[in-house]
Amino acid sequence: MRAKRWVRYTKGLLKEIGIEPERLEMFNMSSSMATAFAEAVEEMTRRAKELGPSPLKRKKEAA
Repeated sequence: MRAKRWVRYTKGLLKEIGIEPERLEMFNMSSSMATAFAEAVEEMTRRAKELGPSPLKRKKEAA
């Protein structure tokens, strides 16, 4: 539960500094949930591709 609160808090911080909070997610699963793990990896990969490069990386390149 503590980790879940930290993730929610960190997502709020990301939003405040202009980074999409969707870049961070927490998945709860056990070591026997290989299929769920693969699905989580695919979901985060899809999400990262949709969101594109980090806004921080874009600002750094512009500087």
